[in-house]
Amino acid sequence: MTQIRLTPLVASLPATVPFVGPETQERLRGRPFRARLGANENGFGPSPRAIAAMAAAAGEAWMYGDPENHDLKVALARAHGCGVENVVVGEGIDGLLGTLCRMVLEPGDAVVTSEGAYPTFNFHVAGFGGVLHKAPYRNDAEDPEALLALAQQVRPKLLYIANPDNPMASHHPGAVIAAMLDHLPEGTLMVLDEAYVELAPEGTAAPVAADDPRVIRMRTFSKAHGLAGARVGYALGAAPLIAAFDKIRNHFGISRISQAGALAALSDTTWQVYMRRLVAASRDRIAAIAAENGLTALPSATNFVAVDCGGDGAFARAVLEELTAADIFVRKPAVAPMDRCIRISCGPEAEMTALAKALPGALDRARERARERSR
Repeated sequence: MTQIRLTPLVASLPATVPFVGPETQERLRGRPFRARLGANENGFGPSPRAIAAMAAAAGEAWMYGDPENHDLKVALARAHGCGVENVVVGEGIDGLLGTLCRMVLEPGDAVVTSEGAYPTFNFHVAGFGGVLHKAPYRNDAEDPEALLALAQQVRPKLLYIANPDNPMASHHPGAVIAAMLDHLPEGTLMVLDEAYVELAPEGTAAPVAADDPRVIRMRTFSKAHGLAGARVGYALGAAPLIAAFDKIRNHFGISRISQAGALAALSDTTWQVYMRRLVAASRDRIAAIAAENGLTALPSATNFVAVDCGGDGAFARAVLEELTAADIFVRKPAVAPMDRCIRISCGPEAEMTALAKALPGALDRARERARERSR
């Protein structure tokens, strides 16, 4: 039997994925979660207009989606005050990050990011042979000065920063991000992940022209628009860079249903205002639940909250495991000192109630496990 030979690069990589999905965990556990609060999904759901548009488009699912995503790109260009040539649509930010890495990275190329930042970006960098150089967080936030200093040392092809940040939900004023561009080494492209920016305080979005060649800005319909399952993201950048995506992207990656839903969601500005209020109220609810249990909720500019469990990473891991055993799905940062936290997504009141009921017992059991370890 012929054995397929992988490339040396792929053969060298570990068989891991950035995130183990809740569905996988449910299959292993043999039962569903009562509260799905770990994937930074928007449990409040998409605009009713988007739902109606997708339902209408379902009858046309026998057709491929428009490979140019024309109507959606025109609407996005109008919303951002730029040209259609400055917009590319892809399968969420994750898909766009993978295509970008494929476009610009050759084996051995340097890439700068933060230690503990969004791991899917790292996954793509490794998959195309890039070499990651990581700056530490400072005060639970990505550190622009440290990132720039590291970039000056290694002269990377890409410098990644998310604003607001995942996994800590922290943010910088947009002016701070814009100022970073003047200090990038020649030949370095900033990858600015703005997945959560629609939910952040005024002034968080970087005041940068869409056609600035020093940066590519990533946005998504997964968070504020509640369409994570539709897989629609987009990037804003200089026309030559955006045009290069057409050379290698999956031209039929966005279905007709997803295009219709994203287009309708973008037009429903009333729902967007309502969503920001729902998310803000849920952040407050998570903070209150944390405080009731003697924990500290970190300030959040996203649709999730990082909750400091008051111990080390091992203790936070125990809390997460006990919540999982109680059918509450949450996640946690992987890198110290952020790993002292668990990360809880905003969601409807029924799921907040389930969290509030489960957390005291989970903490008690985690503390008992900590005492047993110390004996």
